[in-house]
Amino acid sequence: MPTLLKIKGYRFYFHSNELGEPPHVHVDKDGRSAKFWLESVTVARNHHLTSLELREIGRIISSHRIDFIGRWHEHFDSH
Repeated sequence: MPTLLKIKGYRFYFHSNELGEPPHVHVDKDGRSAKFWLESVTVARNHHLTSLELREIGRIISSHRIDFIGRWHEHFDSH
């Protein structure tokens, strides 16, 4: 599970076994989590994060989106 970023208590990462899915990122904080699609920066699933937290996460992803997508392709294109 490569960690992409740790900021404001959030950990952004992806699972190495998710090659068949479009680029996305998982986010955890204090036992709560979400999954965001990177192309549209939209929530794919949410487990107990508030709407305020999801908006904050969306802003963080938007500002790091190009890097996250690049790192997704670096990791998965080598498999």
